[in-house]
Amino acid sequence: MVSKSAPAALPFVVVCLILGSVLSAVPASAEDTPSTWPQWHGINRDAKSPETGLLKAWPEGGPKKLWSVTNGLGYGWSTVSIYDGLIYATGLRHEGTNYSEDAGNIWLTALDMDGNIKWRKDVGPAYVGHHVYQGSRATPTCDDGNVYLLRCLGILGCYDAKTGETKWQRNIKKDFKGQKVRWEYSESVMILDDLVIVTPGGVNSFMVALNKKNGKTVWESGPFGAAGYSSPIYVEHEGIPMIINGAGSGIAGVHAKTGKILWTNGFAAKNMANCPTPIFADGHVFWAVGYGKGGICIKLSVDGDKVTATEAWRTKKIRTQYGGYVYHDGYLYGNNMYKWSCLEFKTGKVMWEAKGIKKGAISYADGMLYLFGIDKGHTMLVPATPKEFKPTGEFKLSEEKGEPARPHPVIEGGRLYLRFYEKLHCFDIKD
Repeated sequence: MVSKSAPAALPFVVVCLILGSVLSAVPASAEDTPSTWPQWHGINRDAKSPETGLLKAWPEGGPKKLWSVTNGLGYGWSTVSIYDGLIYATGLRHEGTNYSEDAGNIWLTALDMDGNIKWRKDVGPAYVGHHVYQGSRATPTCDDGNVYLLRCLGILGCYDAKTGETKWQRNIKKDFKGQKVRWEYSESVMILDDLVIVTPGGVNSFMVALNKKNGKTVWESGPFGAAGYSSPIYVEHEGIPMIINGAGSGIAGVHAKTGKILWTNGFAAKNMANCPTPIFADGHVFWAVGYGKGGICIKLSVDGDKVTATEAWRTKKIRTQYGGYVYHDGYLYGNNMYKWSCLEFKTGKVMWEAKGIKKGAISYADGMLYLFGIDKGHTMLVPATPKEFKPTGEFKLSEEKGEPARPHPVIEGGRLYLRFYEKLHCFDIKD
């Protein structure tokens, strides 16, 4: 959830990043937000946790495992969310064997903090068309007693967080004439005050805002090509509230109150798949994608109600198909395909480059980077410093080779949650 009513806190991602003039995805009050990870990439949608008092090194074999869920979730790459004492996950449950004709259905599951399933709900058919990419993608978004989920075929639903009861649904692909996306939708929707922000990539409406209570349309932006696989962030810069998201046609900033498209940049237009979520710091937006494209840093300038987006620098040292990057204390840390890199944020200067684990996802908490590789659930703990890449712990969830794992690490309540295919593992990482 994103709220504009409270200032960002600095420990975690705070997105007051660096000094001043900016705020990105401000956290809500404690009463409204019982968890710091109720949605994709955490409370501020920047893959950073405000947790402190965590282990700075792991024993051999990794931190203590508290529990594992080994069946019932279904297959998928979506990350879990944690809200009001429950853990939410999505997965594909497939009964047949003909993947080209029967993709199965996506299920939304709620678990208690001990990993026991409290309820499960069939939310509808999964994507048909590619046997590798049929699993669940989007992370559930929790807010105000509800769970919001965009299914890969374009169905956006609002469900009761305690029971799973359906409150409303919209077909954003049909309602807004969504243009063809190669592997359909993967976006984890954002709640902004009373709005649900979603990107149908429609012929006339790139991004839309819906009333979170009933799903009715509040505003529609203009067109900007088809959707990508990215999820949006909220930014306030020099008094301008805007929503930023990547797309198949590049990256765009949209006015959060009116839906007016404020700026666009065609970087990575027509790329194979534009997946990672943008980040914002110190008046700059950074966005990187995979398939050899790399990343771009864009400086935002405001003159009255006009926003100008100027390219500051580009890099090929953060090239990430889906695993992303984090910003901390003036530096970027991110996946560079089969390597990992640290860049100075102001200039793009490479501080270090290291192998670490194979390409994968990254999250941050309490001065440490949590890396989760695509192969065998290879997990690594690394201090977030521009001086060097020096891991202080690692382990593997499995020694068996399988399909690449794409979920991101979640850090909440002194625990590390790792989704791996059909399983969910919970570790104690308190110091």
